[in-house]
Amino acid sequence: MANNAIFARLSNLWTGFISLWVSDVEKAHPEIAYQNAITSMIGKYSQLKAATGSIIARRQEITARLETHERELAVVSADLETALATNQDDLAVVLIQKKNALDAAITDLRAEAAQATADADTAKDSLMQVKSEIDKLKVEKDRMLAQMHSAQARLKIQGQLDGLSVDAEVQALGAVREHIKGQVAQASLGAELHNSDLDVRLNKLRQSSGSVTAKAQLDAMKQARAAAQAAPAKTL
Repeated sequence: MANNAIFARLSNLWTGFISLWVSDVEKAHPEIAYQNAITSMIGKYSQLKAATGSIIARRQEITARLETHERELAVVSADLETALATNQDDLAVVLIQKKNALDAAITDLRAEAAQATADADTAKDSLMQVKSEIDKLKVEKDRMLAQMHSAQARLKIQGQLDGLSVDAEVQALGAVREHIKGQVAQASLGAELHNSDLDVRLNKLRQSSGSVTAKAQLDAMKQARAAAQAAPAKTL
């Protein structure tokens, strides 16, 4: 008893492994999963179609028997009227019995025909539903696979973008920027040091003094010129 339980558990475990493996394969290859589902549904559709054909054939057979019995009933009813009109009672009794049997058979056949028609309609509806599901599954397969391929392409592009590192370029430009800043700072420092040098300040002072002296000489020259121009006017 214990051995049977162990074998049952091992069987369930093995079945679980197989199911997981199949699930992984289907995830990796969804087109296979979709095609397997479509193929399975097509097989069921074929079986249902064959069953529906048998139901329709039965309905047709019942309908044919009903029509035959109804024709026979019409003939028997006409013969019965003739027998009654000609006072052939013995023949009328036989015809009445036959008519009663046909009436009963027709009642049963009509019930069977109604049920057969309902069964055929149900089977045809089921058949159309399965066909519709197959068509929808085919459309879904194309749509989902297209979405998957698009997603895979996007993931591939994202992976390529993620793999493109700009750190080296940024670091290189950073070094260049620091070098340029250093050069600018050195140039500014040199100018500042040059402007603060005593000799430079003295030269600036001398240049300033020379400018002041020149301006004083210019003023003296203007005054002398004005005096010279004023002297002849007084003589006259």
